[in-house]
Amino acid sequence: MFIRDHRSFYSVGKMCELLRISRKSFYQWVNKDYSSKHPSIQRTLTIKEEIQRIYDQSKGRYGSCRIRITLRRSDIYLSRSYVARLMNRMGLKSILKKKFKATTDSRHDYPVAPNLLNREFRVEKLGSKWVSDITYIKVLNRWAYLTTVIDLADRQVIGWALSEDMTTENTVLKAWTNARNNRDIQKGFIFHSDRGSQYASNLFRNIFIKHCDAKQSMSRKGNCWDNAVAESFFKTIKYECLNHT
Repeated sequence: MFIRDHRSFYSVGKMCELLRISRKSFYQWVNKDYSSKHPSIQRTLTIKEEIQRIYDQSKGRYGSCRIRITLRRSDIYLSRSYVARLMNRMGLKSILKKKFKATTDSRHDYPVAPNLLNREFRVEKLGSKWVSDITYIKVLNRWAYLTTVIDLADRQVIGWALSEDMTTENTVLKAWTNARNNRDIQKGFIFHSDRGSQYASNLFRNIFIKHCDAKQSMSRKGNCWDNAVAESFFKTIKYECLNHT
């Protein structure tokens, strides 16, 4: 074996002689197993293996944030920046999400309900607070509209409707009927949504006029955070499934 600089070659024997070390020590240094003698290196390798496994299971859809959350479920607690740094070294990058177009049409003359939910997303009793939203998805090269109703108590989608148009009858009314068939509501029930014309329509508002124990709630104008749970659900299924399938 030779070691070379910009001028000439040096044999290992010559270098060992100059540095006053044995050839045996040199080769032990070259061949020694870092991972077995350095726990920190072994841990990093283990973490990388876990990151690769999670990344592969998600089919490349998980970024550093979701991988960090998944690692925590296995009692591996790391900062998002550290996970991102390791992913960068490994050449791993999540699939870029697509931009979404808005489906909310708040330009109407229907009455708007007050924001009764007020971002109180933590709920204990089933059937006490539901949130709803509408989004678009691609089905066989055509656009369809998905309406969901989520119970904040267990975050389950208890009602949904898939339609080719955005009429009240085929979107929110169908989703509401589906949800009511699956779950009862409590006294003081609140149904929250954005200010879309489907939710503000007379046809849908009549539901809450007839049910005096049920109240309708709407987000403030242009404020998506007021309906964050419904928005987050659509973002997740699009980012992790619908946009790539």
